[in-house]
Amino acid sequence: MSRSDWEVVIGLEVHAQLNTTSKIFSGASTAFGAAPNVQASAVDIALPGVLPVLNRGAVERAIRFGLAIGAKVAPTSVFARKNYFYPDLPKGYQISQFELPVVQGGTITIQVGEGENAYEKTVNLTRAHLEEDAGKSLHEDFHGMSGIDLNRAGTPLLEIVSEPDMRSSAEAVAYARTLHALVRWIDICDGNMQEGSFRCDANVSVRKKGAEKFGTRREIKNLNSFRFLQQAIDYEVQWQIATIEDGGTIQQATVLFDPDTGETRMMRSKEDAHDYRYFPDPDLLPLVISPEWMARVQGEMPELPEAMKARFIEQLGLSAYDATTLTASKEVAAYYQATVDAAGAALAKPCANWVMGDLAARLNKAELDIPASPVSPAQLAGLVARIADNTISNAIGKKVFETLWNGEGASADEVIEKQGLKQVTDTGAIEAMIDEVLAANQKSVEEFRAGKDKAFNALVGQVMKASKGKASPSQVNELLKKKLAG
Repeated sequence: MSRSDWEVVIGLEVHAQLNTTSKIFSGASTAFGAAPNVQASAVDIALPGVLPVLNRGAVERAIRFGLAIGAKVAPTSVFARKNYFYPDLPKGYQISQFELPVVQGGTITIQVGEGENAYEKTVNLTRAHLEEDAGKSLHEDFHGMSGIDLNRAGTPLLEIVSEPDMRSSAEAVAYARTLHALVRWIDICDGNMQEGSFRCDANVSVRKKGAEKFGTRREIKNLNSFRFLQQAIDYEVQWQIATIEDGGTIQQATVLFDPDTGETRMMRSKEDAHDYRYFPDPDLLPLVISPEWMARVQGEMPELPEAMKARFIEQLGLSAYDATTLTASKEVAAYYQATVDAAGAALAKPCANWVMGDLAARLNKAELDIPASPVSPAQLAGLVARIADNTISNAIGKKVFETLWNGEGASADEVIEKQGLKQVTDTGAIEAMIDEVLAANQKSVEEFRAGKDKAFNALVGQVMKASKGKASPSQVNELLKKKLAG
């Protein structure tokens, strides 16, 4: 039986660490990288007599997320105790939300693939709920023993649970990337996957094409890169299909992905909700979000990616592809918007071309993020304007860009002036150069008149060389054609 006889069903649970300065139920710091156990307060480790106090900032970030995905933000939600025993869980339970989460429903639209095969898909969300993180077990450099670091215990998380709407690893990665960009866009999570701020659990099952009932799922835990997410799902899908076709059965389980082998391996049998014995936390009152609170948070929301994308298309005349690319991250969108603001809306398309083209390539080569670009939006806008008004050609523009990148000029105008790069547009001067080139390249002239189009390009190149790249390419083409036709 071939892979095409099977359908893959994927749902993701994403833990986004909320970027508050203190923990969800205590005043302890959430800063990353401190020495083990120095940021574990009495509340975090559940010493007798302590009581949790809810962090208002964590709630506001949850509200912001709910608004961003068009979800219902519950007027009243309840914290529950999720009971399980693990060395890095000092209380013996985790404070989470179960029956009444703060965010219910919502959707995220994703773009899958590129080019002609690209398509949009809407992924439905089940819920997003607030909870505290556990500590961390360390298994290395302890002479055969494990260490426990409780600094992370109590760090605020928003667990974002999708419906099982994805049908391939490509869709799962597109969803995870879109969600990652969104939580950073609305400034609720820094998205640092290496530090564990954004972790994905993938629920994966397979079923025969056309079947209505879901197969048995296995949950791949703690995937902290998009590449590992794709590799883990692809391996798990192949393993499940092969197991069923060989006569085996899939058992519900929690599995880990080993990046070194590219394989998943079973960690433990998967618990169901009743195994955790959820009950409302007696130390925490229900969370009540008033209409006034909601309205205030709504008023502080930034323009969202989809709204900005639509504006770029409608007001700036960008293509859907350009608008999607430029709103893929908050930083790129902000840089592009600042460039257009400085250059003017009439130059929106050439600004987009430079941001997505030369600037993106140079940033990639230098391994820099766009906020660290040596060329500012104002400098790029000035460069685009000088190309648009024919002060310089596009080819000279690339030289000016490199000069600005290297910090050797305050503006495009300064570089053009200092280096004498202004484009030659004087018809008489260009005609004189053309006459010299034609006299020195009779063979190319004869080849052109014999029907060889490449000879024309060669002559254009010679004229541009004679002008040191300063002649207007459009004028050179026009005047050269007239001379050759005469």
